[in-house]
Amino acid sequence: MADTILVIVEQREGKLNRTSWETIAAGQALAADLGWSLEAAVAGANVSSIANEVAQKKVARVYDIEAAKLEPYTPDGFAHVLKAFLEQHPAKLVLMPHTYQVRDFVPKLATAMKTTAITDAVGYRYDGGKLLFTRQMFQGKFSADVSFAGLGPCFVTFQNGSFRGDKAEAGGAAAPVEKVSFDIPDGVVRNHPQEIFKEAKQAVDLTQAEIIVSVGRGIKEQKNIELAKQLAEALGGELAASRPICDNGWLPMDRQIGSSGQTVAPKLYLALGISGAIQHIVGMKGARNIIAINKDSEAPIFEISDYAVVGNLFDIVPPLIEEIKKAKA
Repeated sequence: MADTILVIVEQREGKLNRTSWETIAAGQALAADLGWSLEAAVAGANVSSIANEVAQKKVARVYDIEAAKLEPYTPDGFAHVLKAFLEQHPAKLVLMPHTYQVRDFVPKLATAMKTTAITDAVGYRYDGGKLLFTRQMFQGKFSADVSFAGLGPCFVTFQNGSFRGDKAEAGGAAAPVEKVSFDIPDGVVRNHPQEIFKEAKQAVDLTQAEIIVSVGRGIKEQKNIELAKQLAEALGGELAASRPICDNGWLPMDRQIGSSGQTVAPKLYLALGISGAIQHIVGMKGARNIIAINKDSEAPIFEISDYAVVGNLFDIVPPLIEEIKKAKA
Protein backbone atom coordinates (compact mmCIF):
# COMPACT_ATOMS: atom_id res chain seq x y z
CA MET A 1 0.00 0.00 0.00
CA ALA A 2 1.45 3.32 -1.08
CA ASP A 3 2.37 5.99 1.47
CA THR A 4 -0.61 8.08 0.45
CA ILE A 5 -3.02 10.28 2.39
CA LEU A 6 -6.42 10.68 0.77
CA VAL A 7 -8.80 13.46 1.80
CA ILE A 8 -12.41 12.81 0.86
CA VAL A 9 -14.05 16.21 0.70
CA GLU A 10 -17.76 16.49 1.33
CA GLN A 11 -20.35 17.82 -1.06
CA ARG A 12 -24.09 17.74 -0.82
CA GLU A 13 -26.43 18.68 -3.65
CA GLY A 14 -23.45 19.96 -5.63
CA LYS A 15 -22.14 22.29 -2.93
CA LEU A 16 -18.80 21.85 -1.17
CA ASN A 17 -18.98 21.79 2.62
CA ARG A 18 -16.47 24.42 3.77
CA THR A 19 -15.27 22.21 6.64
CA SER A 20 -13.60 20.16 3.91
CA TRP A 21 -10.94 22.89 3.63
CA GLU A 22 -10.05 22.19 7.27
CA THR A 23 -9.54 18.52 6.41
CA ILE A 24 -7.37 19.52 3.45
CA ALA A 25 -5.27 21.62 5.86
CA ALA A 26 -4.98 18.61 8.19
CA GLY A 27 -3.90 16.42 5.29
CA GLN A 28 -1.28 18.93 4.19
CA ALA A 29 0.15 19.08 7.72
CA LEU A 30 0.27 15.28 7.99
CA ALA A 31 1.81 14.90 4.55
CA ALA A 32 4.55 17.40 5.45
CA ASP A 33 5.31 15.68 8.77
CA LEU A 34 5.26 12.13 7.40
CA GLY A 35 6.74 12.78 3.97
CA TRP A 36 3.75 11.11 2.33
CA SER A 37 1.86 12.06 -0.81
CA LEU A 38 -1.47 13.89 -0.44
CA GLU A 39 -4.40 13.32 -2.76
CA ALA A 40 -8.05 14.36 -2.60
CA ALA A 41 -11.33 12.97 -3.88
CA VAL A 42 -14.93 14.08 -4.22
CA ALA A 43 -17.77 11.63 -4.79
CA GLY A 44 -21.17 12.30 -6.30
CA ALA A 45 -22.99 12.81 -9.58
CA ASN A 46 -21.70 15.59 -11.84
CA VAL A 47 -19.21 16.96 -9.31
CA SER A 48 -16.40 17.86 -11.71
CA SER A 49 -16.67 21.56 -10.82
CA ILE A 50 -16.02 20.74 -7.16
CA ALA A 51 -13.08 18.51 -8.12
CA ASN A 52 -11.59 21.39 -10.11
CA GLU A 53 -12.10 23.73 -7.14
CA VAL A 54 -10.23 21.34 -4.83
CA ALA A 55 -7.48 20.99 -7.46
CA GLN A 56 -6.47 24.60 -6.77
CA LYS A 57 -5.08 23.49 -3.41
CA LYS A 58 -1.68 21.92 -2.79
CA VAL A 59 -2.45 18.25 -3.53
CA ALA A 60 -0.79 15.78 -5.88
CA ARG A 61 -4.03 14.69 -7.57
CA VAL A 62 -7.79 15.00 -7.30
CA TYR A 63 -10.19 12.19 -8.12
CA ASP A 64 -13.63 13.01 -9.51
CA ILE A 65 -15.59 9.93 -8.40
CA GLU A 66 -18.79 9.75 -10.43
CA ALA A 67 -21.83 7.50 -10.08
CA ALA A 68 -25.36 8.48 -11.08
CA LYS A 69 -26.87 6.73 -8.04
CA LEU A 70 -24.81 8.84 -5.62
CA GLU A 71 -27.41 11.58 -6.06
CA PRO A 72 -29.31 11.81 -3.82
CA TYR A 73 -26.93 10.87 -1.02
CA THR A 74 -27.36 7.47 0.63
CA PRO A 75 -24.95 5.66 3.00
CA ASP A 76 -25.32 2.49 0.91
CA GLY A 77 -24.27 4.25 -2.29
CA PHE A 78 -21.33 6.11 -0.80
CA ALA A 79 -19.97 3.11 1.11
CA HIS A 80 -20.20 0.91 -1.99
CA VAL A 81 -18.49 3.35 -4.33
CA LEU A 82 -15.76 4.47 -1.92
CA LYS A 83 -14.91 0.86 -1.08
CA ALA A 84 -14.55 0.08 -4.80
CA PHE A 85 -12.46 3.22 -5.31
CA LEU A 86 -10.10 2.49 -2.40
CA GLU A 87 -9.57 -1.05 -3.65
CA GLN A 88 -8.41 0.43 -6.97
CA HIS A 89 -6.53 3.39 -5.46
CA PRO A 90 -5.14 2.26 -2.07
CA ALA A 91 -4.29 4.84 0.60
CA LYS A 92 -2.79 4.30 4.03
CA LEU A 93 -4.70 7.15 5.60
CA VAL A 94 -8.16 8.42 4.62
CA LEU A 95 -9.25 11.74 6.15
CA MET A 96 -12.75 13.25 6.23
CA PRO A 97 -14.55 16.07 8.06
CA HIS A 98 -16.62 14.90 11.03
CA THR A 99 -19.99 15.88 9.59
CA TYR A 100 -23.44 14.31 9.89
CA GLN A 101 -23.08 12.79 6.43
CA VAL A 102 -19.65 11.29 7.12
CA ARG A 103 -20.80 9.92 10.47
CA ASP A 104 -23.61 8.23 8.59
CA PHE A 105 -21.56 6.22 6.09
CA VAL A 106 -18.07 5.81 7.61
CA PRO A 107 -18.97 2.97 10.05
CA LYS A 108 -20.45 1.03 7.14
CA LEU A 109 -17.45 1.74 4.90
CA ALA A 110 -14.87 0.86 7.56
CA THR A 111 -16.68 -2.38 8.41
CA ALA A 112 -16.91 -3.35 4.74
CA MET A 113 -13.14 -2.88 4.43
CA LYS A 114 -12.49 -4.80 7.65
CA THR A 115 -10.81 -1.87 9.34
CA THR A 116 -11.69 0.76 11.93
CA ALA A 117 -12.22 4.48 12.12
CA ILE A 118 -10.96 7.07 14.58
CA THR A 119 -13.72 9.67 14.68
CA ASP A 120 -13.98 13.24 15.93
CA ALA A 121 -10.21 13.71 16.27
CA VAL A 122 -8.97 17.16 17.26
CA GLY A 123 -5.29 16.71 16.42
CA TYR A 124 -2.44 14.28 15.89
CA ARG A 125 1.18 13.70 16.84
CA TYR A 126 3.98 11.46 15.64
CA ASP A 127 5.63 9.80 18.64
CA GLY A 128 8.33 7.13 18.51
CA GLY A 129 7.51 6.22 14.94
CA LYS A 130 3.82 5.86 15.78
CA LEU A 131 1.05 8.09 14.46
CA LEU A 132 -1.38 9.05 17.22
CA PHE A 133 -4.68 10.92 16.94
CA THR A 134 -6.15 12.92 19.81
CA ARG A 135 -9.80 12.53 20.79
CA GLN A 136 -11.65 14.33 23.54
CA MET A 137 -13.33 12.14 26.12
CA PHE A 138 -16.10 12.72 28.66
CA GLN A 139 -17.37 15.90 27.01
CA GLY A 140 -13.90 17.39 26.69
CA LYS A 141 -12.76 16.79 30.28
CA PHE A 142 -9.97 14.46 29.12
CA SER A 143 -8.04 13.80 25.93
CA ALA A 144 -6.81 10.44 24.71
CA ASP A 145 -4.19 9.60 22.08
CA VAL A 146 -5.31 6.63 19.99
CA SER A 147 -3.64 4.72 17.17
CA PHE A 148 -4.56 2.16 14.56
CA ALA A 149 -3.77 -1.54 14.55
CA GLY A 150 -3.73 -3.46 11.29
CA LEU A 151 -2.83 -2.69 7.72
CA GLY A 152 -5.53 -0.11 7.01
CA PRO A 153 -6.73 1.86 5.24
CA CYS A 154 -6.98 3.97 8.37
CA PHE A 155 -10.07 6.20 8.45
CA VAL A 156 -9.94 9.43 10.48
CA THR A 157 -12.55 12.16 10.82
CA PHE A 158 -11.56 15.57 12.20
CA GLN A 159 -13.79 17.68 14.41
CA ASN A 160 -14.91 21.00 13.00
CA GLY A 161 -12.44 23.71 14.03
CA SER A 162 -9.49 21.40 14.70
CA PHE A 163 -7.61 22.93 11.77
CA ARG A 164 -7.86 26.29 10.04
CA GLY A 165 -9.55 26.02 6.66
CA ASP A 166 -7.99 29.30 5.56
CA LYS A 167 -4.55 27.74 6.14
CA ALA A 168 -5.09 25.15 3.40
CA GLU A 169 -2.25 25.95 1.00
CA ALA A 170 -2.93 26.69 -2.64
CA GLY A 171 -0.88 24.86 -5.23
CA GLY A 172 1.44 26.60 -7.65
CA ALA A 173 -0.59 25.12 -10.49
CA ALA A 174 -3.86 23.22 -10.58
CA ALA A 175 -3.46 19.57 -9.64
CA PRO A 176 -4.43 16.98 -12.26
CA VAL A 177 -8.06 15.80 -12.00
CA GLU A 178 -8.78 12.16 -12.80
CA LYS A 179 -12.36 11.08 -13.43
CA VAL A 180 -13.31 7.65 -12.10
CA SER A 181 -16.78 6.33 -12.91
CA PHE A 182 -18.68 3.55 -11.17
CA ASP A 183 -21.95 1.78 -11.82
CA ILE A 184 -23.91 0.89 -8.69
CA PRO A 185 -25.83 -2.37 -9.30
CA ASP A 186 -29.54 -2.55 -8.56
CA GLY A 187 -30.26 -3.64 -5.01
CA VAL A 188 -27.16 -2.03 -3.46
CA VAL A 189 -28.97 1.16 -2.47
CA ARG A 190 -31.72 0.11 -0.10
CA ASN A 191 -32.53 3.61 1.13
CA HIS A 192 -35.25 5.72 -0.41
CA PRO A 193 -34.41 9.31 0.57
CA GLN A 194 -37.14 11.88 0.88
CA GLU A 195 -36.76 15.62 1.35
CA ILE A 196 -34.00 16.66 3.76
CA PHE A 197 -35.66 16.93 7.15
CA LYS A 198 -35.57 20.18 9.09
CA GLU A 199 -37.11 20.51 12.51
CA ALA A 200 -38.37 24.02 11.81
CA LYS A 201 -38.16 26.76 9.25
CA GLN A 202 -35.47 28.47 11.32
CA ALA A 203 -33.27 25.36 11.39
CA VAL A 204 -29.70 26.39 10.67
CA ASP A 205 -26.33 24.71 10.18
CA LEU A 206 -24.14 26.84 12.43
CA THR A 207 -21.02 25.00 11.25
CA GLN A 208 -21.24 27.05 8.04
CA ALA A 209 -21.55 30.43 9.81
CA GLU A 210 -18.57 32.78 9.67
CA ILE A 211 -19.86 35.05 12.48
CA ILE A 212 -21.77 33.83 15.54
CA VAL A 213 -23.22 35.83 18.42
CA SER A 214 -23.93 33.45 21.29
CA VAL A 215 -25.82 34.13 24.52
CA GLY A 216 -25.71 32.52 27.94
CA ARG A 217 -27.38 32.89 31.33
CA GLY A 218 -26.10 36.46 31.59
CA ILE A 219 -28.84 37.52 29.17
CA LYS A 220 -31.19 37.07 32.20
CA GLU A 221 -34.56 37.08 30.42
CA GLN A 222 -35.93 35.76 27.16
CA LYS A 223 -36.96 39.21 26.01
CA ASN A 224 -33.32 40.35 26.20
CA ILE A 225 -32.33 37.90 23.46
CA GLU A 226 -33.61 40.53 21.04
CA LEU A 227 -30.50 42.58 21.91
CA ALA A 228 -28.21 39.72 20.87
CA LYS A 229 -30.29 39.21 17.74
CA GLN A 230 -29.80 42.85 16.78
CA LEU A 231 -26.04 42.49 17.24
CA ALA A 232 -25.97 39.35 15.10
CA GLU A 233 -27.95 41.09 12.36
CA ALA A 234 -25.66 44.13 12.47
CA LEU A 235 -22.63 41.88 12.05
CA GLY A 236 -24.29 39.73 9.38
CA GLY A 237 -23.95 36.66 11.59
CA GLU A 238 -26.02 33.92 13.21
CA LEU A 239 -27.54 33.81 16.69
CA ALA A 240 -26.64 30.91 18.97
CA ALA A 241 -26.72 29.99 22.66
CA SER A 242 -25.37 27.86 25.45
CA ARG A 243 -27.41 24.88 26.63
CA PRO A 244 -29.39 26.54 29.46
CA ILE A 245 -30.90 29.04 27.03
CA CYS A 246 -32.11 26.27 24.72
CA ASP A 247 -33.24 24.07 27.62
CA ASN A 248 -35.44 26.96 28.75
CA GLY A 249 -36.96 27.15 25.28
CA TRP A 250 -35.73 30.70 24.72
CA LEU A 251 -34.05 29.63 21.48
CA PRO A 252 -34.58 26.43 19.46
CA MET A 253 -32.27 23.49 20.09
CA ASP A 254 -30.67 23.85 16.65
CA ARG A 255 -29.05 27.05 17.97
CA GLN A 256 -27.21 25.29 20.80
CA ILE A 257 -23.40 25.27 20.83
CA GLY A 258 -21.52 22.68 22.86
CA SER A 259 -20.89 19.01 23.44
CA SER A 260 -24.60 18.21 23.19
CA GLY A 261 -25.19 20.77 20.42
CA GLN A 262 -23.23 21.92 17.39
CA THR A 263 -19.45 22.26 17.13
CA VAL A 264 -18.49 25.44 15.29
CA ALA A 265 -15.39 27.24 14.08
CA PRO A 266 -16.42 30.66 12.75
CA LYS A 267 -14.13 33.55 11.95
CA LEU A 268 -15.68 35.46 14.86
CA TYR A 269 -17.44 34.11 17.96
CA LEU A 270 -18.92 36.72 20.25
CA ALA A 271 -19.99 35.30 23.63
CA LEU A 272 -22.47 37.37 25.63
CA GLY A 273 -22.97 36.45 29.26
CA ILE A 274 -21.48 32.98 28.83
CA SER A 275 -19.43 31.76 31.79
CA GLY A 276 -17.58 29.09 29.81
CA ALA A 277 -18.50 25.63 31.08
CA ILE A 278 -16.34 22.94 29.50
CA GLN A 279 -19.39 21.52 27.70
CA HIS A 280 -19.81 24.82 25.87
CA ILE A 281 -16.12 25.45 25.25
CA VAL A 282 -15.60 22.15 23.44
CA GLY A 283 -18.18 23.32 20.91
CA MET A 284 -16.61 26.69 20.04
CA LYS A 285 -12.94 26.76 21.03
CA GLY A 286 -11.92 26.31 17.39
CA ALA A 287 -13.23 29.78 16.51
CA ARG A 288 -10.58 31.97 14.88
CA ASN A 289 -11.36 35.00 17.04
CA ILE A 290 -13.26 34.84 20.33
CA ILE A 291 -14.65 37.95 22.02
CA ALA A 292 -16.28 37.43 25.41
CA ILE A 293 -18.35 39.95 27.36
CA ASN A 294 -18.99 39.02 30.97
CA LYS A 295 -19.21 40.99 34.20
CA ASP A 296 -17.36 38.22 36.09
CA SER A 297 -13.64 38.82 35.60
CA GLU A 298 -12.95 35.22 36.68
CA ALA A 299 -15.26 33.65 34.09
CA PRO A 300 -13.58 30.57 32.48
CA ILE A 301 -14.54 31.83 29.00
CA PHE A 302 -11.83 34.48 29.33
CA GLU A 303 -9.14 31.79 29.42
CA ILE A 304 -9.70 31.00 25.75
CA SER A 305 -10.81 34.44 24.56
CA ASP A 306 -8.74 36.60 22.24
CA TYR A 307 -10.47 39.69 23.63
CA ALA A 308 -12.01 39.83 27.10
CA VAL A 309 -14.47 42.57 27.97
CA VAL A 310 -15.31 42.73 31.68
CA GLY A 311 -18.58 44.55 32.15
CA ASN A 312 -22.35 44.46 31.95
CA LEU A 313 -23.40 43.32 28.48
CA PHE A 314 -26.48 45.58 28.66
CA ASP A 315 -24.18 48.60 28.91
CA ILE A 316 -21.77 47.38 26.23
CA VAL A 317 -23.87 45.79 23.48
CA PRO A 318 -26.25 48.69 22.58
CA PRO A 319 -23.46 51.19 21.78
CA LEU A 320 -21.54 48.41 20.03
CA ILE A 321 -24.52 47.85 17.70
CA GLU A 322 -24.68 51.57 16.96
CA GLU A 323 -20.98 51.76 16.16
CA ILE A 324 -21.25 48.77 13.81
CA LYS A 325 -24.17 50.39 12.01
CA LYS A 326 -22.25 53.67 11.68
CA ALA A 327 -19.24 51.83 10.24
CA LYS A 328 -21.46 50.18 7.63
CA ALA A 329 -23.30 53.38 6.70
